Amino acid sequence: MSNFGTVTDKKVYMKALITRKIGMTSTIAEDGATQAVTILSVADQTVLQHKTVEKDGYVAVQVGTETGKNLSKSVIGHVKNAKVMPKIIREFRITEIPEELTVGSSYKADVFSVGDEVHVTGTSKGKGWAGTIRRHNFHRGRKTHGGQSYRRPGSIGSMYPQRIFKGTRMAGQLGHDTVTTQGLKVAIVDADKGIIGVTGAVPGPNKGIVIIKGAK
Repeated sequence: MSNFGTVTDKKVYMKALITRKIGMTSTIAEDGATQAVTILSVADQTVLQHKTVEKDGYVAVQVGTETGKNLSKSVIGHVKNAKVMPKIIREFRITEIPEELTVGSSYKADVFSVGDEVHVTGTSKGKGWAGTIRRHNFHRGRKTHGGQSYRRPGSIGSMYPQRIFKGTRMAGQLGHDTVTTQGLKVAIVDADKGIIGVTGAVPGPNKGIVIIKGAK
């Protein structure tokens, strides 16, 4: 189990952020090399609740961010101790909850530094119902010499055991999946403006929710 908490000068930070994707740009290094960078916006991250082994069966910290409207009474009661009205709530598992990480405390994008390796999780763009050629990169059938099966999936089973095996690649929903990209690095950190940039592409559309976790 990964531990996303770090201790610096008796201040405890969560090496995990709830962000929103803004878009992509590029940076230029001193040697002239360009690097694609995805820019993410980071609002203040507030600790809402602690999960413990004794009460919940596992250890985790629940974090909220942004400001919500028209929250349900159950959510308002849930976050009343933190004295915030979060729009987005996520939970991060850790090995141990430090004493300094109290309910109601908050942190910003500067928990990460330039060069840190991170894992980024988002929801990929939904592309609707798609056939096997687009969804699984199947080859099409020939269009000459009497071929009549251009984009059909072909055989999906044999006579025995007279059923379709689970996991058979067929047409279906394409995209809108939870995708984690590992091994990215932090390229930009600006806590005052609430911006963090990571190298490479990040799954999901602009304005989509993206979770960043420390790789170590």
